Amino acid sequence: MPQPPPPPPVRPVSPWAVAVLLAMVFVSLLGTGVVVPLLPFYGLLFKVEPWKVSLLFALFSAGQFLGELTWGRLSDRIGRRPVILITVLGAAVGHLGMAFAPNIWIAIAARTMGGFFSGNVSTLQSYMVDVSPPERLAGRLGMIGSALGVGFIIGPTIGGLLARPEHGLAGFRAPLLIAAGACVLSALGGLILLPETRRPAPGPARAGGVLSALGAALGEPVLQRLLASTFIAFAGYSGTWAVIGLWGDAAYGWGPREVGFLLAGTGLGVVAGQGLLAGPAARRLGEVAAIACGLGTTALTFTLVALSHWETGARILLLVAVASNAMAQPAANQLISRAAGPDRQGAILGANAAAGALARVVGPVIAGFLFAAVGHNAPFLFAAAAMVPAILLAWRGARRLRMQT
Repeated sequence: MPQPPPPPPVRPVSPWAVAVLLAMVFVSLLGTGVVVPLLPFYGLLFKVEPWKVSLLFALFSAGQFLGELTWGRLSDRIGRRPVILITVLGAAVGHLGMAFAPNIWIAIAARTMGGFFSGNVSTLQSYMVDVSPPERLAGRLGMIGSALGVGFIIGPTIGGLLARPEHGLAGFRAPLLIAAGACVLSALGGLILLPETRRPAPGPARAGGVLSALGAALGEPVLQRLLASTFIAFAGYSGTWAVIGLWGDAAYGWGPREVGFLLAGTGLGVVAGQGLLAGPAARRLGEVAAIACGLGTTALTFTLVALSHWETGARILLLVAVASNAMAQPAANQLISRAAGPDRQGAILGANAAAGALARVVGPVIAGFLFAAVGHNAPFLFAAAAMVPAILLAWRGARRLRMQT
């Protein structure tokens, strides 16, 4: 069935609008990164069991899952700009809730809320799709990934340097207030400089709840394969990083300092993969080949990490894995954007982002089980194996998409 034509932009988009959008992406991961070094100390601060602290991690991803399904679909309906502004300001409220939480349950609620409002990546991607010609789309989606990577470099650094756990909850407020303030400032910039890129959809709203977009995508053979590829690849990849501290200690005796430096390097890997490699790879190789090259390299490096006993080599290989995995993501997003059609960009990119968020819940559980039951290298071998079906599913989805067009 032919798709309806895309709604025309309300007004031309200036380079300033793209810059503001990237700044909002940066602020989103800056705020997320600020909180990460603080989370383990909430257990000590409130003297609670470890499983309650783990909820701070798990429910954030669960909130992102619901957020991506909600905000992307809503942005198709009412426009990108109001959704972007609402979610950025909502994230600021989440940071404030963490800063002034009187007990662990309020902290968990604030963290879940923060995840829900941080589930706006698909809306930000949809905005970039709206303003980008096809030949520049993969590169610009890579710029979004680069902004996320830079945010995740600077955010944990701010959180770690400014936090003072010895002062109790008050010692966490400085970095959290900075994160909240950055959200407010970026929302103000968006209010002034970010134009709308699509008109509100006419007629009544589509029926269905937040899971309807995901259900609709899974009912279409092309999107079913592409979303499954995203889920499998993210589950394997995220699982390795969930146990990286335990693995580093078991394999090389790493402590928090060594793991912290490695995690900071992952942001640089994302910047290199999405900012420098993704665009040229998609243009010169094509989307499927770029995905296969990125995920295949990730599989190879994870296998070598598991087999190697060279500490410096393991660090280098892990950063190569980050860059290669990051290189594949914009090409996958571009494929999904083409399969979605012009009137469902937010909803389907939201479903894809939700698949990734759900994978970041499932993957760490699998990796933790493999680490404990099989051995410390098992999560890496599982992740390497997972890349094979992810590549095949992306190839089959792209082939079917070509047959339909």
